Amino acid sequence: MDRVLVLNQDYYPLTVCSIQRAFLLVYLKKAELVDSVSGLSLRTVTTSFPFPSVIRITNYINVPYKGVILSRHNIFKRDGFTCQYCGTRQSLTLDHLVPRSKGGKSTWTNLVTACKSCNAKKGDSHLEETEMALRTLPVKPSHLFFLKNAASYNENWNKYLNTKSMVS
Repeated sequence: MDRVLVLNQDYYPLTVCSIQRAFLLVYLKKAELVDSVSGLSLRTVTTSFPFPSVIRITNYINVPYKGVILSRHNIFKRDGFTCQYCGTRQSLTLDHLVPRSKGGKSTWTNLVTACKSCNAKKGDSHLEETEMALRTLPVKPSHLFFLKNAASYNENWNKYLNTKSMVS
């Protein structure tokens, strides 16, 4: 509960920020409190403030399309830091479903998280040439996918994160 969901003026999720930043935005009237954590408050010596969970920016911010950057860490996050063949969380690497030596590209749909053992077992083969199977098909995640999976995800955020658009 140390993170706060930040919504644009039209209630579209923008980002996640710290409680301190959220409180400052609300206090300076640059944002308004939309949802708070019941039973918790921020206190000064004389005043008590609601503990923010979701805030909304008061002035609309025009954000160009935010694509998710293809990186090793983001592939691991998408796959839950789990080998997509055996399910282990140890000694993780990246595996190209279509090997680079056979024309495979480094794309969201061709890269998966694999442990060193499974990666070596698959080797330079197409997945269909092995007896291995993927636990989940690789997809390009959306910006909302990473917001939903942000650290300290709060259940209060569900109504603001459209689960239908988690994949772009």
